[in-house]
Amino acid sequence: MHMELQGKRIALGVTGGIAAYKAAELVRLLIKHGASVQVAMTEAAAHFVTPVTFQALSGKPVFTDQWDSRVSNNMAHIDLSRDADALLVAPASADFLAKIAHGLADNLLSSLTLARSCPLLVAPAMNRQMWENPATRRNIATLCGDGVKILGPSCGDQACGETGFGRMLEPEEIVTELIAHFQPKLLAGKRLLLTAGPTFEAIDPVRGITNLSSGKMGYALARAAREAGAEVTLVSGPVNLPCPLGVVRIDVTSASQMHDAVLRQAGHNDVFVAVAAVADYRPVAVAPQKIKKGKTATPPPIELVKNADILADVAALPQPPLCVGFAAESENLHEYAEAKRRSKNIPLLVGNLIQQGFGGDSSTLVLFDDDGPFPLPPAQKIDLARQLVARIAALLEKR
Repeated sequence: MHMELQGKRIALGVTGGIAAYKAAELVRLLIKHGASVQVAMTEAAAHFVTPVTFQALSGKPVFTDQWDSRVSNNMAHIDLSRDADALLVAPASADFLAKIAHGLADNLLSSLTLARSCPLLVAPAMNRQMWENPATRRNIATLCGDGVKILGPSCGDQACGETGFGRMLEPEEIVTELIAHFQPKLLAGKRLLLTAGPTFEAIDPVRGITNLSSGKMGYALARAAREAGAEVTLVSGPVNLPCPLGVVRIDVTSASQMHDAVLRQAGHNDVFVAVAAVADYRPVAVAPQKIKKGKTATPPPIELVKNADILADVAALPQPPLCVGFAAESENLHEYAEAKRRSKNIPLLVGNLIQQGFGGDSSTLVLFDDDGPFPLPPAQKIDLARQLVARIAALLEKR
């Protein structure tokens, strides 16, 4: 387990709603990621899940009463946020959002949000009509204006039997958003376009030319860029990975489709990162039906034609975005990667040997720029992606 919240102290508020049962799993995941969790509940929340459950999962006494005498100065509403790195309320009911939007402090948790000295994040959970009600919309707008981070909600089936927006984000998604909250916003206000995964060049309706790229590095970079505050568009070849939260994904199959999708988007972005393993060649013609195995010993010939160079075409635009390339090599990494960087005339190229992480969750990267090669120690791909985001942000500043 990659403990991305190691040492973080989270105050978790739980309000009344059926989604409170998911808050138990949320506590478990936060602790699994290295955080310490102090739970505070409203009286309504205790009708859905008992304080005993949260005490067992967090290993700490749970607070429900603002007059709790266990706090020496009897000021739990002040003390509970003083040691916290963030106050997270999940689920946040419509009633609770209304309270904090208007500065009400009639229970421990609402008092805690008012007296806090740490950032506040809320994960709304309610019936779709409550979410769409003009009063809730006004309250959300007020909270956004006050700097409160709104996590979700998502769209889906609801306990009431209806379907729509108002469903609380899943615990895993909330943890991902909390991890993102703690990342420096190095790309705030920037737009980043990237490619990821392999391409598939059809030979016939069932066969094709492809490669073993998993897409994991590109997807990690999309997540890291979004964590850093960028608006991220991901043009993805065929991979078996979920789209990072908050990222716009455009699915493509072939190199030609990827080229077209990228060129449509490139002019609207500040940064373009070509992570995808794009096929250099494609068959000249695609057989309309599956090619049958012949009775002769000679296999049918496949004539190939070169694919367009996506990165070179973006770099050659009249006003190109900051372009970053990737090079996966099996040998002579420094020689080949630097030659590729110079031939495409780009400021930064990221190189790696395929035997050092191709398809895995970790890798070893070398950054090539005008200052020469800069190796990054072996690490998880999300950590490497965050380091790369920092380098891209520095290049943007120089620009």
